[in-house]
Amino acid sequence: MSQGAALIIGAGDGIGRSCAHAFAAQGLTACITRRARHADQLDALVTEIEIAGGAARGFASDARDEAETIALFETIEAEVGPLEVMVFNIGANVRFGIRETTAQVYRKVWEMAAFGGFLAGREAARVMVPRGSGTILFTGATASLRGSAGYSAFAGAKASLRALAQSMARELGPQGIHVAHVVLDGAVDGAFIRGIHPDWEARLAEDALLQPDHIAAEYVRLWRQPRDVWTHEIDLRPWKETF
Repeated sequence: MSQGAALIIGAGDGIGRSCAHAFAAQGLTACITRRARHADQLDALVTEIEIAGGAARGFASDARDEAETIALFETIEAEVGPLEVMVFNIGANVRFGIRETTAQVYRKVWEMAAFGGFLAGREAARVMVPRGSGTILFTGATASLRGSAGYSAFAGAKASLRALAQSMARELGPQGIHVAHVVLDGAVDGAFIRGIHPDWEARLAEDALLQPDHIAAEYVRLWRQPRDVWTHEIDLRPWKETF
């Protein structure tokens, strides 16, 4: 029987997929989300998890939509079980020079990576605080800490998400809710990186790419941390990554 639910918002073919498998392996029902236009991809991941012996459910949900986000949490609590952990894993990594960054691009990136995090974090807090337990995890990036040339929209959104995580941790920690922010400082192995880096095979061979399964294992470790040693922020980077 499932112990409860793990919600992974933004369950693509990388970190989100690995997190869904990892938390399902811990006995939680992995609740995975994608926007409606990508909802067909959820079925394949649910099937993968079930074949591996876990439980999963897919939800077509837009993280930027308040009504859809509220309904998502209500459905999980009513039909799946108590939410034990929520992973907000929407990236929105785009590159535009500042002169080419339109208001539409900046607003969309902020809505996806920052505003969506606020909505998910708020709803997670609303269901977890009355129980006095739960874990909220936010996926960050190098851009959470410093802005690079060409990444004004991405850096603005990720820095906002980090500040949100800090505020939530200070407010919710004393109420029994573990809030953590994970800075991924390096390229994450996957279809996108393999498509833009011709040397990806060499980098993979020398452990110079972050592996989604290893990242997911760290997320599980954060969830399982005793509350006398809670970590708020960690940074994960390949051993050869400069920082």
